[in-house]
Amino acid sequence: MAEMREAPEGAPLGVKLTTWAESRFPTAFDAYRVHLSEYYAPKNFNFWYFFGALAMLVLVIQIVTGIFLVMHYKPDAAKAFESVEYIMRDVPWGWMVRYMHSTGASAFFVVVYLHMFRSMIYGSYQKPRELVWIFGCAIFLCLMAEAFMGYLLPWGQMSYWGAQVIINLFAAIPFIGEDLSLLIRGDYVVGDATLNRFFALHVIAVPLVLMGLVVAHLLALHDVGSNNPDGIEIKAKKDARGIPLDGIPFHPYYTVHDIMGVGVFLFLFSAVLFFAPEMGGYFLEFNNFIPADPLKTPAHIAPVWYFTPFYSMLRAVTDPMVNVLAALVALGAVLAVLKGGISTRAKAAVLISALVAVVVLKTFDAKFWGVVVMGLAVMILFPLPWLDRSPVRSIRYRPSWNRWLYGLFVFNFAVLGYLGIKPPSDVGTLVSQTGTLFYFGFFLLMPWWSRIGEFKALPDRVTFQPH
Repeated sequence: MAEMREAPEGAPLGVKLTTWAESRFPTAFDAYRVHLSEYYAPKNFNFWYFFGALAMLVLVIQIVTGIFLVMHYKPDAAKAFESVEYIMRDVPWGWMVRYMHSTGASAFFVVVYLHMFRSMIYGSYQKPRELVWIFGCAIFLCLMAEAFMGYLLPWGQMSYWGAQVIINLFAAIPFIGEDLSLLIRGDYVVGDATLNRFFALHVIAVPLVLMGLVVAHLLALHDVGSNNPDGIEIKAKKDARGIPLDGIPFHPYYTVHDIMGVGVFLFLFSAVLFFAPEMGGYFLEFNNFIPADPLKTPAHIAPVWYFTPFYSMLRAVTDPMVNVLAALVALGAVLAVLKGGISTRAKAAVLISALVAVVVLKTFDAKFWGVVVMGLAVMILFPLPWLDRSPVRSIRYRPSWNRWLYGLFVFNFAVLGYLGIKPPSDVGTLVSQTGTLFYFGFFLLMPWWSRIGEFKALPDRVTFQPH
């Protein structure tokens, strides 16, 4: 049993209360010291390091607004749309709570995309932070599931038909597809059973997993320490007390620092909330203000903007593209054999592997490969710590052309997102196919391109510029 400490006589009331609480709940105060007041973060955090705290803020907004929405929402196919309209029109401040939740969903993906991009440009996924990155990617995967399930709940036209399209994609999986899509729907068509199970998963199951992953993400981060814009380990140089020379306590310095980011974010968030909550149809489509009608298909079905880059990759996989990929595999095998320099057994292995790959590509239709591509577009993020072979972490000290490459990656991702919103066209499909190949090429060729070029010398200590 821990020793019970008492405050000295004449101590201020605040000291007495703190001492009383700490002697009875020392674990909480130890956690405060380990993760806040005695957690030393690099002193050169910049603008990019706001987005982790903002993601936590948006998570709180989503949980709180979700609780109030659940108080009035009815997960019933006959009443779901009416209950949302009731929240919007009759519940005091219900319109604001609903718009905070819908705007928060888009804000969540904005800050998470920026947070992940910061990790990419500063190499925050490299050793020893591989597990931090993996937990982060798992959080991203959970967010996608949470957003997809929540999008069905208003039971509008786009909710219904969007769910119909996405769930039917699982039917393209060989052997288990039909049973899997039936399991997800809970019925032979998207209906009341689908709405109920999506509601349960959206409100209870996925949030519990999400919060567990967030805790694991933070604990893993604080165990190994934060990265910084220079990509230098601040733990390498410490003073006589064992405190990093380039570190400062997270609290109060960065808790106060993050208030600035929170203030700017809340200003922008409020501007969208009060003046453009639908954001021109990108955050809330006009079709979703029409009750779901199984007998009337919208002219164009597209997911919300944060899914559209992956949806664009799905649509990019057509039968001609599969044929081209099969031809490229065959050509690559032939060139490898003709080039020489390998044994007869190796040549046979290359030809057999290429033949198997071509047969597999041609056995399943393009719809299945589209689903595979869409899934791999997310899953390819997980092995990033092992794909990147750069000798330095931060883009600051990599070859200058790396900045252009990362800029092109962002531009390509934005173009894919834009094309995913638009109806399919011949030109759009061609651009999507090119963008999809670039997206996967960026990661699959990273073990090669991340090592080439002239790297700059790392500084001995972190470079700090107040902002």
